[in-house]
Amino acid sequence: MTADQEFRDGLLGSIPKLRAFAVSMTNDRARADDLVQETLSRAWANQHQFQAGTNLMAWLYTILRNELYSTMRRRRREVEDAEGVHAARLAVQPNQQSALDVTNLKEALTKLPPDQRESLLLVGAEGLSYEEAAQICNVRVGTVKSRVNRARTRLVQLLQVTNEDDFGPDARTNAAMQHTGRRSGT
Repeated sequence: MTADQEFRDGLLGSIPKLRAFAVSMTNDRARADDLVQETLSRAWANQHQFQAGTNLMAWLYTILRNELYSTMRRRRREVEDAEGVHAARLAVQPNQQSALDVTNLKEALTKLPPDQRESLLLVGAEGLSYEEAAQICNVRVGTVKSRVNRARTRLVQLLQVTNEDDFGPDARTNAAMQHTGRRSGT
């Protein structure tokens, strides 16, 4: 297999992770797809700058992150939908609790400062080490750890988590079933 084929296969294999990260950062699938496409185009055009044997995903995350921030600077004049008013009109609310939990998490993530959200997603969702995330964000490891800790603490507040029983749909389902059982006399 030639180096070009290996690089191409690496790019193709990275698409799902890049897309998931881009969607999490932008909260907009169309913008995320554009961002991933631009990332892959830039990576292909600058393939000669990639050092074989190094972490391709980290390199791609760095390109994506740089493109995201460049795009954000260009779009400063656009109208924001921070409260989700316009988006709420376009979406059908899910009926299942787990889908609601995901929606609540996505909404809470958008309320985090971008640097905290980025660090949390790289470490928590993408499974990168603090060191890899620090390299991608071009900051020190301690800064990433601090950002992740602050992001987690803020998410607990935003999601109103008081103890571990608040996690997952099972707690709510069990509570609903117990409540229904009491009313029906069972």
